[in-house]
Amino acid sequence: MQLLEERIRRDGKVLPGNVLKINSFLNHQVDPTLMMALGIEFAKRFKDSGVTKILTCEASGIAPAVMAGYQLNVPVIFARKKQPSTINEATYTAPVASYTKGVTNTICVEQQFLPRGEQILIIDDFLARGEAVKGMASITQQAGCSVVGIGVVVAKNFQGGTDWVKAHGYPLESLATISNFAGKQVHFEGEA
Repeated sequence: MQLLEERIRRDGKVLPGNVLKINSFLNHQVDPTLMMALGIEFAKRFKDSGVTKILTCEASGIAPAVMAGYQLNVPVIFARKKQPSTINEATYTAPVASYTKGVTNTICVEQQFLPRGEQILIIDDFLARGEAVKGMASITQQAGCSVVGIGVVVAKNFQGGTDWVKAHGYPLESLATISNFAGKQVHFEGEA
């Protein structure tokens, strides 16, 4: 998606450890106009998938997921990284290791929001090693639901997550696909 790639080039910063910092429009401050454009694009790419609900993980996946949910007219569920005291109901859980924070969280979703048979579209901000996507796919399977697709804002194809998604046969759509960071520059898939 050219609009997103241009924004990454303009505002993104490559940090040590192959980390892309895009907190000026997604991971800290949110640009709602750009998020709506992302939602429209996700909706276009997954309109024929039969999605009945979108699942994302707090916090940075919420904005693009909500915009996609709005466009597809389906509810959006977000997996919580810590189970709050207000959740007294049964939950589905999965461990998720954070690439950038160096911690493992146990994400959870209340079972009442994932009844058996739902067709789930997973949306997340980044696909690096694929830990969040693996966790959300596990929760989807625990619930007896199907993953009809995985949409990510940014895929870093060189860190293994993309390979995991493809090996498991999930349809994958990334709005910006990075092949590498060379000299602190972002190089997108398909660039010469």
